[in-house]
Amino acid sequence: MYEKKITDLMKQLQDERAHSESAEQQLELMKEEITGHQELMQHHQKEASIYQKELADTTLMYEEKIAQLEQQLKAEHARVENAKEQLHAIEEQFTDHETSMKIQREKELDALRSRLEEMHHLYEPTVKELQTLKTEYQVLLSEKVQREKESDALRSRLEEMHHLYEPTVKELQTLKTEYQVLLSEKRELHDELHNVRQTLLIEEKQRKAAENELFNIKKLVPESEDDFEEKKPYMKQYTPSRSFNMHRSTESRERIFAHQNTMSKIIEEVGVQKIISLLSSVDLDVQIHAVKVVANLAAEDSNQEKIVQEGGLDALLMLLQSSQNATILRVASGAIANLAMNEMNQGLISSKGGAQLLANTAAKTEDAQTLRMVAGAIANLCGNEKLHVTLREDGAVKALLEMARSGNIEVIAQVARGLANFAKCESRGTIQGHRKGRSTLLEDGVLRWLITNSNSASSSTRRHIELALCHLAQNEGNARDFVSSGALDEIVRISNESSREDIRNLAKKTLKLSPMFQAQLRA
Repeated sequence: MYEKKITDLMKQLQDERAHSESAEQQLELMKEEITGHQELMQHHQKEASIYQKELADTTLMYEEKIAQLEQQLKAEHARVENAKEQLHAIEEQFTDHETSMKIQREKELDALRSRLEEMHHLYEPTVKELQTLKTEYQVLLSEKVQREKESDALRSRLEEMHHLYEPTVKELQTLKTEYQVLLSEKRELHDELHNVRQTLLIEEKQRKAAENELFNIKKLVPESEDDFEEKKPYMKQYTPSRSFNMHRSTESRERIFAHQNTMSKIIEEVGVQKIISLLSSVDLDVQIHAVKVVANLAAEDSNQEKIVQEGGLDALLMLLQSSQNATILRVASGAIANLAMNEMNQGLISSKGGAQLLANTAAKTEDAQTLRMVAGAIANLCGNEKLHVTLREDGAVKALLEMARSGNIEVIAQVARGLANFAKCESRGTIQGHRKGRSTLLEDGVLRWLITNSNSASSSTRRHIELALCHLAQNEGNARDFVSSGALDEIVRISNESSREDIRNLAKKTLKLSPMFQAQLRA
C-alpha cells in the first residue's frame, strides 16, 4: 500500500516538475518573443507610427500573461515544496515499514529454507522413483509401438487377404463353370468322335467301293496317261473332221468305234455322277484316272450336258485352282477345252472364272502339252464374241501371247487359232454393224506378233495367222495401223502366196474393199 502511494506521489512530483519546467521554458520563450517584438517594434517605429499602439497593447497583454505565469510558477513551486515534504514524510514511513517487512521476509525465508530442505530430502527418492517410472514408461511405450506396428502389419495382411479372397472366390466360380463347360465339351467330343468313327467306317466302305470301281475303270481306260480323246478344235468352214488323238496319229474307224463303245460301257457300268465324284478324291491316283475318264467323255457332244449337270465343270475348274499335279492340270485343261466347243458351256466357263483360271494355269507351268491344252481351251472361248471383254479383263488374251514364248509348235498353233477366232468374231461384228472402231487386239500388241510369226514353219500356224490378219484387215478402223506397221504388205503377200485358195480370195477381197488400202497400193 505504501509502495503504491509512494509511486503515485513520485509520479505526481515528476509531473509537477515537468509542468514547472514547461512553464519556465514557456516563460523564457515569451520573454524571447517579447524581446523580439520590442526589437521589431523599435525597428518599425520609425517607418509606421500606426504600430505603436498595437505594440503597447501587445506588450501589455504579454506582461499580463507573464504576471499570470509568474503567479502560476510560484504556485507550482509551492506545490513542489509541499510534495517534497510529503515525500520526505513518506520515505521515513516507508523506511520503518521496509525494516519491518524485511524482518518478516527473513522469517518467511527461513521457514521456506526449512521447508525446502525437507522437500529436498523427499525429492531424491522421488526423482529416483520418477526415473524408474520413466524407464518403465519408455519400455511400455516401446512395447505399445511394437504391438501397434504388428497390429498394423496384421491389419494390412488381413486387408490383402481380403482383397485376394474375392477374386479367388470369383476365379474358383469361373473355374467351376469352365470345368462344367469342358465336361460338357468332353461329352460332345466323345459323341462326335463316335460319329466320326462311324463316318470313317462308312467312308472306308465307300473307298473300297471306289477302288473297285476304279479297278473296273482302269480295265476300261488305257494305262498311258496321255491316251485320252480330245475333240479337235476347228474352224467349221475350213476343217470337216472333228476327232483326233493328242499325238495326232491317224485312227481307224474301227478304233473310233471301239473308243465310243468303251465310253458308253463306262457310263453304263459306273455312271457319270460317280465318275465326277471321284474328281474330289484324296487319292491322287484316283483323281488322275477319274479326270482322264471325264476328259474322254467330254470329247463326245452327247456326254457334255450330263457332265455339266452333274457338276463336272465345277470340279474341273476346282482342280485347276487347287491341284499342283502336272498330269491333272494338263488333262483337266483338255477336258475344259472339249467342253468349251459348246457355246452354252463357253458362257458357263467364263461366268465361273474359267478364263482367269486357265490364264493362271498357264503362268504356273512350263509343260508344253499342258500349255497346248490351256491355249486350246482359251482359243475355243475366243470364238464367242460375247466373252471378248471378259477374256481381256481376265488376262486370257495376254496369256495366249505369253504361252507363244514357249516356242512349242503345237502351242503356237493354238495361240494363232485363238487370235484368228477372236479376230473373226470382231470382223463379223464390224460387218454386221454392231461393232465399231479399232480392234482391241491391237492394244495388246497382237498385230506385231502376227507379222513376226507369219512365216512360221507350221502350216497350221501360218493358216491361222493369215486368217487373223485378213479378219483384222476387214475392219477399216485398223487400216491406219496396218499401213504404219507393214501388215498391209503381209495382206498383199497372202493374196498372192497363201497355200489356201479360200484365204487368197479373202485377202484379195479385203484389199479391194478398203479405201485406204487402195490409196496406198495406187501410190
